Amino acid sequence: MKLHIKHTTDYRYTEPLRYALQTLWLTPLSGPGQTVNFWSLGAPEKLFAQSDAFGNSIHSYTFVGEVADNVRWSLVNAAGHVETLGVAEFTDAQGMPLPQLYLRESPLARPHPGLAEFGRRFIPAAAPGGKADLQAILALAAGVAGAVSYQKNSTNVTTTAQQAFESGAGVCQDQAHVMVAVCRSLGIPARYVSGYFYAANEPDLASHAWADVCLDVAGRRWVSIDVTHSCMIDERHVRLAMGTDYSACPPSKGVRHGGGEESMTVSITIEPA
Repeated sequence: MKLHIKHTTDYRYTEPLRYALQTLWLTPLSGPGQTVNFWSLGAPEKLFAQSDAFGNSIHSYTFVGEVADNVRWSLVNAAGHVETLGVAEFTDAQGMPLPQLYLRESPLARPHPGLAEFGRRFIPAAAPGGKADLQAILALAAGVAGAVSYQKNSTNVTTTAQQAFESGAGVCQDQAHVMVAVCRSLGIPARYVSGYFYAANEPDLASHAWADVCLDVAGRRWVSIDVTHSCMIDERHVRLAMGTDYSACPPSKGVRHGGGEESMTVSITIEPA
């Protein structure tokens, strides 16, 4: 499937902005599941590209305002054409972090005895040799989707997997975090993935999240699971970035001086190209 994506983030401030350092995780890469035919990224200042520790393409910019300036807004635009291939199982490229990295706890997806107990309903015991059963992983994803029902605006970007699990509701980010945390609690490496999802009747899911679960640690083999839809990813999914959890690969993150209170409006459109 060929998709045209446009992602605009509009920042507004109640007072003049004096300084800002911003990092963007808004550039998808070509890989086993997709080919990026074209992508552009625009920001208020010159962008500097690099790769982060997880292999994502990131860009940073710095804004410095003069005393006479009265800058109260900032706009970041990302747009491009991506051809999705519907590949859910893949092997990490050489140079990527070892799967064992994704067993470590992270702020939003910490292992927990209660999550392990829940996970053992679907995966009674860890498979030998660092391997996991795909059907059991899919059953777990369906279980997580049932335990944490999708409910718009029920959480925020700081909600942890444990909090979402205990409340029984969340958005795709929370469902992915719970899936990752349950897998880690069972000794199965798992990581958080941010991306886009095309569905004409589900515009709220244009900005989406899912989980990578390691099927074979030695072989560095993974499968991408969309917990919200209880399925492996397909041609509707565009992979953007990955990390230990959302805090490791948000669309944008930074620091600023001045500006007063900040408000942010995000607009994402995805159309067949």
